[in-house]
Amino acid sequence: MNAKLSQEVAAALEQGAPVVALESTIISHGLPRPRNHEVAVELEDTVREQGAVPATIAVLDGVPRIGLDKEGLERIAADEGLRKLGHRDLPVALATGASGATTVSATAFLAARAGLRVFATGGLGGVHRGWTEDQDESADLRLLAQTRITVVCAGVKSILDVPATLQRLETLGVTVAGYRTAEFPGFYLTSSGLPVDWTLDSPQQAAAVMAAQDALGGPPAALIVANPVPEDQQLDPALHDRVLAEALAAAEREGIKGQAVTPFLLGQLVEGTAGASLEANLAAVRGNVRLAARIAAAWSSGLRGSDA
Repeated sequence: MNAKLSQEVAAALEQGAPVVALESTIISHGLPRPRNHEVAVELEDTVREQGAVPATIAVLDGVPRIGLDKEGLERIAADEGLRKLGHRDLPVALATGASGATTVSATAFLAARAGLRVFATGGLGGVHRGWTEDQDESADLRLLAQTRITVVCAGVKSILDVPATLQRLETLGVTVAGYRTAEFPGFYLTSSGLPVDWTLDSPQQAAAVMAAQDALGGPPAALIVANPVPEDQQLDPALHDRVLAEALAAAEREGIKGQAVTPFLLGQLVEGTAGASLEANLAAVRGNVRLAARIAAAWSSGLRGSDA
């Protein structure tokens, strides 16, 4: 793969130091300007504070970038015409010299191909409500079933059909574990009310699961570490439920379908909660980034120890 690694990422990989992949769509499409750039810098700094190297991933002028320099990060934050790239879009983007921010699926794909093992994001995509009618399912799920990477997230976006998504992950053979919780997180909410089969209590335990994945040699599926937003930083559950119900009704009334559903619902949540959903999202992302860096450090330490 003709990807360009930043000097910082290339040096870390050569030395066996911990690296954390970060997606770029939260910067380009998920946050208002200029706050998006401030958050992008903050998240990279958070990774460094935990002793790891950040690798924000994007495609610029047809070249996958694994880690962005100052100018690249500014470009992702400022360019309003930037495309949103899933992993299926990558061949066309590379062939045509396009630029775009990478979604969960594209970020996981490029990160794994570059040798990165840990990825932090907010919430995964999943099975959409009403799937039995239109079969709308995020590309994240199948890609993660085929990619050996550890994804630290706050569950799946609560606008989705969460029970169906968990069932689909089970069918696809993707391991899901709660981090210090027996309940699957609810993205904006600490809990979705649904159980998880496994609970991990430390970054070292997560790294041990990663090692066991490799030792077993099975299909190269991901490990999802579901890390809940702190209860005191979650969106008020009653407010969440009320605004989401209103947003779903509005989408039905206005005939919103397909790829337009997710941005519509998320926008309705931001507006209907006066920005509180955005703050809960950012609280989740910050926690996921910190945990991912700690897992990456534990994984890196284990690798170096095994080489000693």
